[in-house]
Amino acid sequence: MTYFGFLLRFLVIPILIFLAITWWDNKTNKPTPGFANDRAVWIAILVHVVLAVVYTTPWDNYLVATGVWYYNPDLVTGIVFGYVPIEEYTFFVVETILSGLWWWFLARRLSGPTEIFKPSKSARIIASGILFIAWAVFTVLFFSDNEPITYLSITLFWALPAIFPQLLYGADILWHYRKLVSLGILIPGTYLSLADIVALKDTTWSISPSQTTGVLFFGILPLEEVVFFFITNVLIIFGMTLLLSYIGSQRFAVWKSNHYKGLP
Repeated sequence: MTYFGFLLRFLVIPILIFLAITWWDNKTNKPTPGFANDRAVWIAILVHVVLAVVYTTPWDNYLVATGVWYYNPDLVTGIVFGYVPIEEYTFFVVETILSGLWWWFLARRLSGPTEIFKPSKSARIIASGILFIAWAVFTVLFFSDNEPITYLSITLFWALPAIFPQLLYGADILWHYRKLVSLGILIPGTYLSLADIVALKDTTWSISPSQTTGVLFFGILPLEEVVFFFITNVLIIFGMTLLLSYIGSQRFAVWKSNHYKGLP
């Protein structure tokens, strides 16, 4: 199976399905309780697509350049930017669109929180502090030349700093919408991990055994790949929730009125 064949089967087709559902939801004016709707969601998805391409490109080029991840030259077009085939850049885009549409689908169908939102600076600080400690640990591991931990440590070294400001800004908001957030992450993270098994079996791409922990699911799926799919969806779902929630918008408005001093 070619890389573009994988993208078509496992990402483009689901995107088309969700686009059809979204079109119908928009036509019937289905609301998104607690969140901005319509044009704001499309803008949020576009923002996340741009961020995904910009932020992921250096990390992915490093993985391919160092042989952590490599692709079958017979199953890609051969169009390469840096060290990475064009199919991989396309993956950044379509995964973000799929996860964004999935978030919108859920936000329109899940019942909202029953409890009143209670802001909590301490929750935000504690969550951010725990994340910072985790990042520091994996940073040390990444620079320790411990080869089997390479893929896992570089992934967390790269991803956790992007999650840090999300938690610092709105860990309490994310907890308030925890049902939406958890399902938003769990379903696409699991789906893409299982789809990855097909690509690995077909050698569409391969993962270096020497630069991974050796923990495999179903005898073929590396732990690191699962971590990647889940953590990228954490970034997308956290971002969509914070950017589009009215609570998040109100927090930003207050912060702006204070000239960005003392995040409320």
